[in-house]
Amino acid sequence: MKRKQATIAVRGGLNSDEQYGCVVPPIHLSSTYNFTDFNQPRAHDYSRRGNPTRDITQTALAELEGGSSAVLTSSGMSAIHLICTALLKPGDLLVAPHDCYGGSYRLFDSQAQRGAYNVLFIDQGDEKALAAALAQKPKLVLVESPSNPLLRVVDIAKICQAAHQVGALVAADNTFLSPLLQQPLSLGADIVLHSCTKYLNGHSDVVAGVVISKDEALGIELAWWANNIGVTTSAFDSYLLLRGLRTIGPRMKQQQQNTQDIIHYLQQQPLVKKLYHPSLPENPGHEIARRQQSGFGVMLSFEFNGDEPAMKRFLAALNLFTLAESLGGVESLISHAATMTHAGMSAEARKAAGISESLLRLSVGIEDSEDLIADLDHAFQASIKG
Repeated sequence: MKRKQATIAVRGGLNSDEQYGCVVPPIHLSSTYNFTDFNQPRAHDYSRRGNPTRDITQTALAELEGGSSAVLTSSGMSAIHLICTALLKPGDLLVAPHDCYGGSYRLFDSQAQRGAYNVLFIDQGDEKALAAALAQKPKLVLVESPSNPLLRVVDIAKICQAAHQVGALVAADNTFLSPLLQQPLSLGADIVLHSCTKYLNGHSDVVAGVVISKDEALGIELAWWANNIGVTTSAFDSYLLLRGLRTIGPRMKQQQQNTQDIIHYLQQQPLVKKLYHPSLPENPGHEIARRQQSGFGVMLSFEFNGDEPAMKRFLAALNLFTLAESLGGVESLISHAATMTHAGMSAEARKAAGISESLLRLSVGIEDSEDLIADLDHAFQASIKG
């Protein structure tokens, strides 16, 4: 499956130009399209609703995830907002992970406060908590596995089966792994979403999202709503995304090897209090990850074993790891969850989710792993020289 998906990514959109035979599909930048006659529109009439370049990229992404159709959006957050707008009404219940991405938490919490829908944040790895939440008959269950930033893994197939029994739809955020390493639709999810900004593009030069549906009718409804609220992405970003997608196989192969090398180093580092990665037997959901993933992924987090001044010295001494949000690019990044990616959560919510003030998250790039380890080692040494 992994080899097949990598081939799909490479071939996505190639040789699809019927006008000139361009191997790489052209960018269609036109915002509007003429009608052939009165009340006779073409396949496209306005680029917010449909665009030839976006169409090609959407088809490639749907095929990668094994879905019926895809809707490209302006960001990962607009992808999540699209799902909630299309599927939830006031009074409907959304069940979400208590340790989800901070931006998702902020969106759900703020929308619930306005009465757009209700939200219940739970530990989805807790069977009793999950059963109690599903007993309330939610309309939608969001799954994020592995979670951001603690890399907890939950049983997607089991959650889908239980959710469907109470009539709920399941949307799975697959951003942390990509279709090469996990395919939630094959595990029972109804919708899979990505922040395409991350691994699908892989070069930190596009902000986009995608919603991929298993059911054709649901896909049509999501596309209608995407046009209705205006969250579709641009032709140029669609082109860049498709271009980046073609290298996802070799990128992730190198990144996974680098991640394992770095994990081995960090396990020997006394300034690392605790390490989080699905490959580790002690990581929550490790055995589930072995079953439902075809790789453990390239995101990892660790607790810095020192005070805040020491942690600041550590971060300031890094050269190859850039202190920045986001993830999934060819370059290595490091972020402090409490003040960056999860600053939108209250201190109480972060504590409940297990996100401490000393938690650092790494997005491992494609640089030479020996150089990355040397950079970390230099920074750890600098942190204790204050």
